[in-house]
Amino acid sequence: MKRIKITLIGFAAVSAIMLPLLSSTRQSVANAKPKGCVFKTIFGEEETLDSAFFFKTPEKVESSLDKALAFIMKAQQNNGGWGAGLSSKQNILDPHAVKTDPATTAMVLMSLLRTGNTLQKGAYSTQVSTGLEYLLKSVESSDPNSSTITKETGTQIQAKLGYNIDVVLTAQLLSNMVEYVEHDPALKKRVTDNPQVCVNKIQKTQSGNGSFSGGSWAGVLQSSFASSALESAYEQGIKVDTVVLKKSQQYQTSNYDVKTGMVDASDGASIVLYSVSSTVRNTSVNAKKVKKDLEKAEKEGKISSKDTVVTAETLQKIGYTSTEAQQYSTSYNVYNSAKKTAQQDNVMKGFGNNGGEEYLSFLQTGESMIINKDSDWKKWYDNISGQILSYQNNDGSWNGHHCITSPVFCTATAMLILSVNNDVERLAKMGK
Repeated sequence: MKRIKITLIGFAAVSAIMLPLLSSTRQSVANAKPKGCVFKTIFGEEETLDSAFFFKTPEKVESSLDKALAFIMKAQQNNGGWGAGLSSKQNILDPHAVKTDPATTAMVLMSLLRTGNTLQKGAYSTQVSTGLEYLLKSVESSDPNSSTITKETGTQIQAKLGYNIDVVLTAQLLSNMVEYVEHDPALKKRVTDNPQVCVNKIQKTQSGNGSFSGGSWAGVLQSSFASSALESAYEQGIKVDTVVLKKSQQYQTSNYDVKTGMVDASDGASIVLYSVSSTVRNTSVNAKKVKKDLEKAEKEGKISSKDTVVTAETLQKIGYTSTEAQQYSTSYNVYNSAKKTAQQDNVMKGFGNNGGEEYLSFLQTGESMIINKDSDWKKWYDNISGQILSYQNNDGSWNGHHCITSPVFCTATAMLILSVNNDVERLAKMGK
């Protein structure tokens, strides 16, 4: 098991068991803030966001997204799906020279939702509808005894993220889609019934350490997305085993050792970026709660502004139980340290150049910062959007240079990153 030392002042680690609080075409196309949270949909009380927290899409990004959407539309196949291709044939970049797969289709649909295209609105509503039908049929025709929803094997996404990634990403997409099917009772029933099938398949693959079996080259990412997919399903009223969720959180945070400051990247292909971005993502909601409670406690005079170091003792002072204080103080410190690590130049280089795994890791980092109402997210966006724009191909696509080379999968993920500002309002409501 490979552990990598990160030199970072105040770097914290965790092995505590946590369960996050489980409470209840872009703006120009729909003339409204697009909805379509990608990896989590945890909502609660309404809260007004400072207008300065929002970020208007830069003109260059708008143009980039237009080109990307045009590429994605041309890449859709006759059965409604999109494909990434085989891991053994990474050199094939023609989106019509590969078979479709649920994981890639789910990522494309989530990118379309985030850019303002739903079943009834947006320039590409028809494509959203046919893509959704492809995924529903994949779930409905799957073997109930199998942990997956496709007979396709050896895809780039499976080989690099995990062999059950298709059901994980499909579960997330279906949870995201629930609010868009009120107009069609028959479709609504299918969209609300099928996530339970996916949840059941995901839950039965959990390993003893809290990860999810079938993980491959960068299995930590599959486990991170599986945890988020289960949380999203839970929020939509799907029956989810909270013990499974708790163990999943334990696994994600155990990538850090609190005493030594070591990052366990053994399940992330020895790439710190994959492991640390997953940890940031899975501690952001708890870190947000701590931040909010500390601000309230300071206003009430329970603590002073000098209490800058968040410890279990500090949280007990403001009303946390001993167990809660230990869990949440660890989470808070892990988030704040890990988000810095995830943005370090040497970490962001990942494998040395960009594959689909790097794009997914960037996405996790950015979304987690918005969830935690971290004002640094704009600096992150300026940095990452500039990098991503420089990688775009002339045909509007992005492709990876190792592992996940698929231009369809990479383009969908790049779009999710570039349009993340469309989801600020929703992401910031998580974990109320």
